[in-house]
Amino acid sequence: MSKSNNQKFLSRYVFIGVIFAVFALIIIGKALYTMTAKRDYWEKVANNKAIKNKPIKQRRGNIFSDNGLLLASTLPEYSVYMDFATGGEKKDSILGEKMDSICMGLHDIFPDISAEEFKEHLQKGRAAKSKHYPIIRRRVTYRQYSEMKKLPVFNMSKYFGGFIGEDNSARSNPYGGLACKTIGDMYKGKDSARLGLELTFDSILAGTPGRQHNEKVLNEILPVVDVEPMDGDDIVTTLDIKIQDLAEKAVVEKLKEIDGNIGVAIVMEVATGDIKAMVNMEKNSKGEYQELQNHAVSDLLEPGSVFKTASIMVALDDGVVDTTYKVNTGNGVMKMHGQDMRDHNWRKGGYGTIAVPKILQVSSNIGVSYIIDHFYKDDPDRFVQGIYRTGLAEDLQVPLPNYQKPRIRHPEKNSHGQYTNWYKTTLPWMSIGYETMVPPISTVTFYNAIANNGKMMRPRLVKQVVRNGQVIKEYPPVVLREQICKPSTLEIMQILLREVVRDGLGKKAGSNTFPVSGKTGTAQIAKGKKGYHSGTMNYLVSFAGYFPSDQPKYSCIVCIQKPGPSASGGGMAGPVFKKIAEGIMARDLRLSAADAHDNKSAAIPDVKNGDVKAARAVLDKYGIASWSNWQKEDISNGMVWGTATITPQNVRLNKSEQSSYGVIPDVNGMGARDAVYLLESSGAKVRLEGRGKVFAQSLPAGHRIARGDTCTIRLR
Repeated sequence: MSKSNNQKFLSRYVFIGVIFAVFALIIIGKALYTMTAKRDYWEKVANNKAIKNKPIKQRRGNIFSDNGLLLASTLPEYSVYMDFATGGEKKDSILGEKMDSICMGLHDIFPDISAEEFKEHLQKGRAAKSKHYPIIRRRVTYRQYSEMKKLPVFNMSKYFGGFIGEDNSARSNPYGGLACKTIGDMYKGKDSARLGLELTFDSILAGTPGRQHNEKVLNEILPVVDVEPMDGDDIVTTLDIKIQDLAEKAVVEKLKEIDGNIGVAIVMEVATGDIKAMVNMEKNSKGEYQELQNHAVSDLLEPGSVFKTASIMVALDDGVVDTTYKVNTGNGVMKMHGQDMRDHNWRKGGYGTIAVPKILQVSSNIGVSYIIDHFYKDDPDRFVQGIYRTGLAEDLQVPLPNYQKPRIRHPEKNSHGQYTNWYKTTLPWMSIGYETMVPPISTVTFYNAIANNGKMMRPRLVKQVVRNGQVIKEYPPVVLREQICKPSTLEIMQILLREVVRDGLGKKAGSNTFPVSGKTGTAQIAKGKKGYHSGTMNYLVSFAGYFPSDQPKYSCIVCIQKPGPSASGGGMAGPVFKKIAEGIMARDLRLSAADAHDNKSAAIPDVKNGDVKAARAVLDKYGIASWSNWQKEDISNGMVWGTATITPQNVRLNKSEQSSYGVIPDVNGMGARDAVYLLESSGAKVRLEGRGKVFAQSLPAGHRIARGDTCTIRLR
């Protein structure tokens, strides 16, 4: 090949090389431009068009009360933002045109913020081209969020309009702090349960999240669901929110009165073991009372004198004593293996010689400890086995994370036959409620068994699991023990507990309208290794029992921890028990009134003598037939005095002539109000005894009233 030809080929190669170099520089320059100046734009495009897995949030199940009231629910809440950078100049132009309409619409949704304030706020974000600008600085409800999405620009695609709603669904308790440590709650900002039923039943309530991915369809990015989310199931509890509220108010009122630290109340339904209320009030750092911990199931404290019921039950059941057995308690102080055992009234000289019923009525430490020590000191394991037989040491398996089962130890011996965990003083002090650790839930379960004729029920907090309105799982009542003692022993214990309230230290827990049974308790609270006498003394005062005594429906325990002296279970916990019991019974009477009438019920009520005109007005009001020997037009607008006679067909209202002034009228059969009115109108002074209808009057009808005459009327 000639030299000229080589020159031609070389020039061509150089030209081609230059062309490639120019193209390479252009490509590199374009790449650098894309990586720098257009980086944000292309990252957004990539994110929008990328196919990726995205979780779909499920709805957490609800928690309901026993009658269907919502105790805990997940309510959708949204944080709303505006991306002013997306959509370019076209979106910005539309936004400028619609700004006034948008702000007026926002004001309609959020009346507390004016349209002018919204406009000023949004214009700041628009001017800054903010990509995540809060439209309102608080979370909004689902309804508010839905209304916002209807506004101009906000109703466009978020990739053009820029309206962003972030789901921040929050767990809500409609009744606030009521039973909050029993119901439970969630960790802030996390979808995970923290305590209470929320935690125990988390696997049922939580549900399962779904999954989706984004897919481009006809130039639009659409979410495609791969796995549908499964919402959590609902649970129905045994809690009665009205009883809970009643019990909480009664406890807090007493805590404030005595400056207590902690107050616990548990109400249980006798037949089923259903927990109707669980109160755990505690003084916080500000001196206010709120639920901070579930003390009802977690507090392992020495129960004090409420334990004496179990000790006497064991002694009666083993046949070592009967109700005639007497103990000489002396002057209220007795040496027990070198240590003084004292009754609460030792400064007043003690109770002397008293029998078993009186021992329980006055809560004699000496009486109970002497019986147990005298008959079981050579075989303490027999007594402890008896306590276990009563069910007090039973693991109740309460479905709450911080539940603690009772700790009642058995005496243990080493290879030489010597006790390793037992002292001579252990048995007498254990018998009166020391040297054992029993949470309040175990104590009330024991008393509930006494009320339930010896059948011990496991405390029940959840009745059902419900999915889409259908019951998918039941938690029926569970019997732990068919009998906690012999039927004959149980009958005696029921009588003794009724007498404690009627004649003993539990009087303040009693009611005038129905009989109550139970036992008081007062115990010093030990401070760990420091013992009982380190610094200020702390006391646990309590009352455990049931009502009404003749047909028990509810059992209840009230426990209050307080600092300082002057502690009394009967005087402090008793009145709280009474308030709870009377409130529940009054409510149950109101609830059952509508169902009280059936075709076998008496259709005509009892009507008293007295103002029969008023009686006829009431009877007419309720459509009850009446007959009278007078007509409305025959009498004045005043009262009509007479008698009422009940017949199978109607109420006969007979007008009768009344005595003149200065003469005692006949008020037999009248109610207190009418009788007092008539007697005082006649010029007599009146004294009342009893309540109900008048069945006797000290001054007979027709008696001429002398100066200073007082007529005593007796009612029943």
